[in-house]
Amino acid sequence: MKFYKMHGIGNDYIYFDCMQKELKNPEEVAIKLSDRHFGIGGDGIILLCPSKIADCKMRMFNADGSEGKMCGNGVRCVGKLAHDLGYVKGNICRIETLSGIKTLEFTLDKEGKVASAKVDMGAAILDGKKIPSTFEGASVVGAPLTVDGEEYKVTLVSMGNPHCVVFKDPDDIDIEKIGKKFEYNPAFPERVNTEFVKVVGKNEIKMRVWERGSGETLACGTGACASAVASVLNGFCGKGEEITVHLLGGKLKILYTDETVYMTGGATLVFTGEIDL
Repeated sequence: MKFYKMHGIGNDYIYFDCMQKELKNPEEVAIKLSDRHFGIGGDGIILLCPSKIADCKMRMFNADGSEGKMCGNGVRCVGKLAHDLGYVKGNICRIETLSGIKTLEFTLDKEGKVASAKVDMGAAILDGKKIPSTFEGASVVGAPLTVDGEEYKVTLVSMGNPHCVVFKDPDDIDIEKIGKKFEYNPAFPERVNTEFVKVVGKNEIKMRVWERGSGETLACGTGACASAVASVLNGFCGKGEEITVHLLGGKLKILYTDETVYMTGGATLVFTGEIDL
């Protein structure tokens, strides 16, 4: 089966065109192919599938085989793949995900292929129970959480998947040690993605991310959105103003409004190949 190795600012996945051909056992395929020594290498696999309610459907599986509801960097690459393979015409694409339909607006390069995309990620979920978490209230901002014997102030945001944002210099964090402690903390019944964030300028933040099921990745689109929202909720950045989020793999532009969250960033095809599954 043909595959497409793609990344959104370093958040790399193995993509399969399943518009005409189904990929069986995607959970097992994700585990096998994500290994960077014995497989192709990636943060997981993502499938471009047909949809009855949108232009196409995205399914994503983490490196441990678990299925994710949403992937911000992945949805831009799915849009690029759908457009560049001819399934979508023009510069607007609607993609069905497990967290709802996402609308993308493309910027095309000189060859007419997608270079970047602006994604309407939908409204941020702030209610503690809906994250989901054991915290209660319409929003959870700067709440105390004890992880591995140390107390942290956390802000919770869901962008279709749960995020726990901690305002602590990411360079001072042993993310390999503490990331998994956050992920499996009993406060999060479905595990959690964790962002460690530092404000570095006006509407400018720096972050590292530990993703549930994948570990530390170079970038996380929904994590960048959650970090920007959390920065506004904590009074560090302005609502309705574009926020630049610096990640290990590059930067994303996030705009948090009363109605929705917009994310803008690149989508890159690295190489294609074929693999016997």
